[in-house]
Amino acid sequence: MQSPTLLGKRKRAKEPKEVTFSTPPSRTAVGVHQSNDLLSPSKMPLTKRPARDRSISPPVIAKPSSEPATISIPHVAALSVTEVPRISSASPSMSTVNHLISSPFHLTTVHALTPSNNIDCVRLEELLHNPLIKECWAFNYLFDVGFLLGHFDLDVQDLVQLRIVHGFWKKDDPNKALIDEAVAKHKNVEAITAYLPEMFGTHHSKMFVLITHEGQAQVIIHTANMIRQDWDMCQAVWRSPLLPLADPNLAVMEEAPPKMGSGRRFKQDLLSYLSQYTHQGGGLKLKALIDQLKLYDCGSIKAALVASTPGRQTLSAIDLERETLFGWPGLRNVLRSVPTSSTSKNPHVTVQVSSVAHLGTTDKWLISSLFPALSASSASGSIDPTTRKKKVKFSLIFPTAEEVRRSTQGYSSGSSIHMKTETTSQAKQLQYLRPMLCHWAGDAQASESHSLVDLTGDNPIRKAGRHRTAPHIKTYMRFSDGDTMTKIDWALLTSANLSTQAWGGAATTPGGEVRICSYEIGVLVWPDLWKESEDEIVEMVPVFKKDMPDQSMETGVGAGEKGGKIVGLRIPFDLPLTRYGEGEMPWCASNPDMEPDSMGRIWPGYGARS
Repeated sequence: MQSPTLLGKRKRAKEPKEVTFSTPPSRTAVGVHQSNDLLSPSKMPLTKRPARDRSISPPVIAKPSSEPATISIPHVAALSVTEVPRISSASPSMSTVNHLISSPFHLTTVHALTPSNNIDCVRLEELLHNPLIKECWAFNYLFDVGFLLGHFDLDVQDLVQLRIVHGFWKKDDPNKALIDEAVAKHKNVEAITAYLPEMFGTHHSKMFVLITHEGQAQVIIHTANMIRQDWDMCQAVWRSPLLPLADPNLAVMEEAPPKMGSGRRFKQDLLSYLSQYTHQGGGLKLKALIDQLKLYDCGSIKAALVASTPGRQTLSAIDLERETLFGWPGLRNVLRSVPTSSTSKNPHVTVQVSSVAHLGTTDKWLISSLFPALSASSASGSIDPTTRKKKVKFSLIFPTAEEVRRSTQGYSSGSSIHMKTETTSQAKQLQYLRPMLCHWAGDAQASESHSLVDLTGDNPIRKAGRHRTAPHIKTYMRFSDGDTMTKIDWALLTSANLSTQAWGGAATTPGGEVRICSYEIGVLVWPDLWKESEDEIVEMVPVFKKDMPDQSMETGVGAGEKGGKIVGLRIPFDLPLTRYGEGEMPWCASNPDMEPDSMGRIWPGYGARS
């Protein structure tokens, strides 16, 4: 079969295939030839796992057929693993070389991309490969149990105690049925259902907690569901160091509240998050994990936990130093401990998500709740929210229909990306969001005239190498220099999309009640976490196509010139950002699209049936 060409050059001797939804799913090749950033299936690197005698199948090439291509949503069948060797720009990944520190966030490997676009990226197998893993607690929304088990070391796949924590509690839920059926086939796998008291809530957190036979633990927070399709999209991972057991002989009474960003505070907030499962129906099963984690020393962690749990919390009743706030109040509380650049003139916060829910017909919730939280800092105090909104610029990064169409998976990736635009109320929401909307891949229909930064100066386009990979990653970042976007005040990697269900609704009163519907989890980092003394200068800079900052940055950034540290932060989108042009619309999965995608298929609209 002849590979599909660019849309503008496509020969249409035959009608395009339609993307339909059926069971069981079929697998099609990622046969996209749109740029030098992509690999054709015949060139995808194949390597066998060490010490394994089973075959590793390459991606299956779709054979010519008059039948429509089929995609199963949200589950896909377990597939054999095709490995891409990891290419690193530094070793180890968190090493410091001449005061340069590797990114704490890592993008995941995308098999359809060339090796140069997968430098320092991680595979799911890399996260779970340790044959000494004794227990794995997997928190997520969607699960393909066979797919997940297939990424553990072959020798322990039937031995590791896998605990799957999900939110499908209804007996007639097909997702629950699939999980229960798969779990029944494995004696070492157990499913735990998180209680969801809110009608519109989901168990959306994405996290691993690993316990090894060597007495070590590790926390991994990421953005991907445990299904194959998600690991072919743009995702990201944060990994804690391997955490040792705490030495009971060195234990001291720690009466002072732990500092935000410290390992002690991270541990406090993680245990508080997990305790919400036991309070709301998780029972003794999650308590066993909590009791284990209490034994580990988290002092090496440099991050703050930002999470959400379903329920209601009264803001004025929380001891902010010893208790954990969730949702946007928790985010605000963390950011009030984060210093921002004293020379910042045009701070710019980017909100990059894969779904935007119904926020209301006006921007009241954004102005009164989320944006003030994102604008907070250790110097912000009690500045009026309106003033803060004017001071900090916000951009919403979200793909257009064309960007989904041209991605490596084409329309199938669009089933994981959501923003509704059809109804009157949805149109009103789009109206106030539009001034903030920016492209995921700025090369679609955009031009330099739409750029948010002056390209006539010394600010070249910086490519992230993910513009042909549809985003499922969620990031929130504050750039201290909005004009050039070369310095970062803080960055958040999270499962939380732009919704009141994830972040919580508006407070009933200034110190009143906030209602949250879903479980979410994320991790926030900022430059000062790497300070070793009060007078040391540390700066965080965006890095592209690799995790380590360039050596040249030592002379181009203030911290480098003064002998301080420079922390890289891996960026998943190109800079400068590009605004939506006139008439451009965000991808809406429920809208049909008759323009063929990169795999020659059309889109009947989400939920359509053949």
